[in-house]
Amino acid sequence: MREYSVPATTEVGPDEALTDMLAENVAEHGDEVGLRVRRNGQWQDVTWKEFGDQVRGVAKGLIAAGVAPGDRVALQAKTRYEWTVCDFAIWTAGAVVVPIYETSSSDQVAWILSDSEATAAIVERDEHATAVESVREQAPSLGPVYVLDDDAVGTLTQAGKDVPDSRLDDRRATLGADSLATLIYTSGTTGRPKGCELTHGNFLFEVGNGMSLLGRFMNVQGSLLLFIPLAHVLARVIQVGAVKTRTVIGHTPDVSNLLGDLAEFKPTFVLDVPRVFEKVFNGAKGKAEAAGKGKIFDKAAQVAMDWSRAQDDGGPGLALKAQHALFDKLVYGKLRSALGGRCMGAISGGAPLGERLGHFFRGIGVPVFEGYGLTETTAAAAVNHDDAFRIGTVGRPLPGVAACIADDGEILLRGGVVMRGYWKNDEATRENIDTDGWFHTGDLGEIDSDGFLKITGRKKEILVTAGGKNVAPAVLEDRLRSHRLISQCIVVGDQRPFIGALITLDEEALPGWLEAKGKAGDLTPAQLQDDEELLAEIDTAVTDANKAVSQAEAIKKFRVLGTDFTEDNGMLTPSLKLKRSVVMKEFGNEVEALYSR
Repeated sequence: MREYSVPATTEVGPDEALTDMLAENVAEHGDEVGLRVRRNGQWQDVTWKEFGDQVRGVAKGLIAAGVAPGDRVALQAKTRYEWTVCDFAIWTAGAVVVPIYETSSSDQVAWILSDSEATAAIVERDEHATAVESVREQAPSLGPVYVLDDDAVGTLTQAGKDVPDSRLDDRRATLGADSLATLIYTSGTTGRPKGCELTHGNFLFEVGNGMSLLGRFMNVQGSLLLFIPLAHVLARVIQVGAVKTRTVIGHTPDVSNLLGDLAEFKPTFVLDVPRVFEKVFNGAKGKAEAAGKGKIFDKAAQVAMDWSRAQDDGGPGLALKAQHALFDKLVYGKLRSALGGRCMGAISGGAPLGERLGHFFRGIGVPVFEGYGLTETTAAAAVNHDDAFRIGTVGRPLPGVAACIADDGEILLRGGVVMRGYWKNDEATRENIDTDGWFHTGDLGEIDSDGFLKITGRKKEILVTAGGKNVAPAVLEDRLRSHRLISQCIVVGDQRPFIGALITLDEEALPGWLEAKGKAGDLTPAQLQDDEELLAEIDTAVTDANKAVSQAEAIKKFRVLGTDFTEDNGMLTPSLKLKRSVVMKEFGNEVEALYSR
């Protein structure tokens, strides 16, 4: 086995808990701005003291409602200020947070509430409360339900007004590094979601060692705008890290106005999934083409990528420097302005970003640091950063984390970020964490001579063609999704004579393409499935994707679908991972059509 590790920069004491960092901020930096909240169309400052007072108020209300130390409290809402208040309040009450995606179905909500034995729930709106009430019989431990849109924060604060501060101090005293902080249920791409037991120590180890790598962005002069769901472990960890580093936090639940929010909030740092970075690039390219400046944009993009690659190979020459400086004024500056003008970097997680986009964003002055981890590893177990940056990899392991590659290519991880186990599921815990403490990720990868980790596929998703060729679909799928007209795709071919693909269209990108081709702007994906010009464009994307694999692994045939894979139709998880079994069941006939003579 090839193994690589980096010494820890931070160790966690046995009595430490997540509530300590907020208490320290309130006591020592109470008058400093800690968060900003959008009210009545304006961003308003919230000091650490004001935030801490709200957290304590809600925590007292939970205690008054009967929430006991170690009880599980469900939290279901979009990314918003009150989510963070409740998150820290539940911890302050000595309880355990159970996040639920606000888009989760009634069946998913019922399972999580039942399996976690939640004793209370805080939800965003009446619709969520109705859904919770409809499954109450399946969750016998569940007590009161509070609705954020009905001023749950105020209601709980009022209910707990007679709870003395000493009760909160007593509750905080029950917490330590080994205390359970949260139960985060896996997205369930296969089978029922499992609850990952993450302790206060897991979070403190993650942010203590992880934030040491992001000091240029996450600091008292910095600001962070969160828009991916806080039910996702990555957003949650970055938020906790912002509290630790006193980075100003803002939230926006409505990504339809994301560019406007970025322009107003002016973050120094953002995090997102690769699909958003793809849309930023493709959107800019589409606008340039619509304005008749497509060739200029293409040249600027190529210069940005060349300039980035040169950083890893002795630096750019004089001609490339001059071209880069010119396009910085003409193109790159405008792209940075679209991110608020102060954004110095970003983190991408959840899926591979791809070298092309990695070099492009570094080339325009906004490096996107790709990382890797799972819910079971408290988010990032490896990440690129300023001092160790290799595009095309997910970076080196975090300080205090060891990574190795098993004989079958599986990535194994060990260290303070690895969860305690799966909730009420000892069998699954034993299957995934061996007696030496190695967590078996299920992902396939490589570690180079400098310790950089590269993901090559998913162990359970390897396709074996009828000819016996092993194919990792992720390589092809990631390259295809980078094309501006492609939204999602699934590569197929298990026990088949060749590799094929089902492809969906990006409805946001279609209007610009239709206009450029002189076609009716209201044509739908279903109406374009057999359009010769569109198929030729997709065929070019497939040819490009095939360059990354051998002839035996290449896509030989594809079909364009009339509908997309989305979270709403159950094809994607809330973190935008493909539910392969669901897609294969729904589009089985389309797959068969690929192989019909």
